Amino acid sequence: MKPQIKALAYSMMLAGVLTLAACNSDSKTATPDAPAPAATTPAAPTNNTTPSPAPTAASPTTATAPSPAPTAAAGSEDTSKQLKELLNQAKQGKIPGIKYAAHTALIDEVEKDWGKADKQDSAGKGFVYATYSKKNAVLGFNKGMLIFDVRSNDPSLHKLTLQQIEQTLGKPADIKLNGDDTIYIFKANDQFQLKFIIPKSTGQVDHISVFSPQDSVNLMAG
Repeated sequence: MKPQIKALAYSMMLAGVLTLAACNSDSKTATPDAPAPAATTPAAPTNNTTPSPAPTAASPTTATAPSPAPTAAAGSEDTSKQLKELLNQAKQGKIPGIKYAAHTALIDEVEKDWGKADKQDSAGKGFVYATYSKKNAVLGFNKGMLIFDVRSNDPSLHKLTLQQIEQTLGKPADIKLNGDDTIYIFKANDQFQLKFIIPKSTGQVDHISVFSPQDSVNLMAG
């Protein structure tokens, strides 16, 4: 074969190979991916039943607390205060609720103010006791009309016991008996005695006495 023919045939073969390679290259070109579908927002669940509101807690009812009952301690304080006041008054010859004092007041003054006594009882040797029931008072006076003994049977005294008296005033200076009555004698000062008369049958005070010994010579105690 002539050299010219060989060169032409070679050229034609090379062109065919290049063409085939080009086709194969095109077939391998990647096709772009299709766009991803948009995300679908899930629909909210449909619920035709309206939920019941949460139950409201009932407001607590505030109960009115009852007043506390008086305690034993409070009662003891009141009793102690009462006994101390009795002793303080006795130092002046007086008893709370009765304005006339032993050793200084005269029975004439009392009669002008309170009137005649409901009754008078002789205690011997010129000593007399005048009873004023509405005043819860009994007044003892001597020949000179001077009051030497002031007694009270006010109901507020009837709850007192010997134990309560001793807890506040201590032990009595003296104790005397008069029938069913026990007389507990406390020294208020150099002039006056404070006496608590307690019947054995009750164990509680029946009456008290503020007594001036120097104005009651030969007078029976109590």
